[in-house]
Amino acid sequence: MSNALTFDVRDGTAVICFTRPESRNALSVEVLVELNRVVDVIKSDRSLEKVYFTGSDDVFASGADIREIDRLRPDGARDFATRGQQLMEKIAGLRPMTIAAVNGYCYGGALDLALACDGRIASPNATFCHPGVGLGIITGWGGTQRLPRLVGEANALRLFFTAVPINAGEALRIGLIDTIETGPLK
Repeated sequence: MSNALTFDVRDGTAVICFTRPESRNALSVEVLVELNRVVDVIKSDRSLEKVYFTGSDDVFASGADIREIDRLRPDGARDFATRGQQLMEKIAGLRPMTIAAVNGYCYGGALDLALACDGRIASPNATFCHPGVGLGIITGWGGTQRLPRLVGEANALRLFFTAVPINAGEALRIGLIDTIETGPLK
């Protein structure tokens, strides 16, 4: 296993933690490959009841690795988007209950990952954003479909078109998260 994430299983619960604080837990190709491998393990383990996704320090994940995206050519961009879409679909289809335990920044592709989960809990300092409009891109991992279904079209368009982060309180108000937890999230 790489140093991109940790994967622990205990008493029917799996915890996946993104561990790249130097990049604010960016979802690089390396992370996506490792996460896909871990999700395959989870898929085959019938003893699991819950799966938590979380991040290290005060960051859930900052989204797709912008440095990698910046270097992509058109055919590579399509492959990167397809890789992310397929992974988010696989997460959405897992049998155990999936929960995004958002402990801080949850931006772009990380928000797409949280949206692919069955539930979302957040710490009081969590923030959510789809910053693509400011970068001249839009999410390619399913967020354009999942976000409006969850929070309604008006709220989704505000998040997509303004790139303004919202805090945990606002995320709870619009239905993006299910609860705010003040203690440990996992």
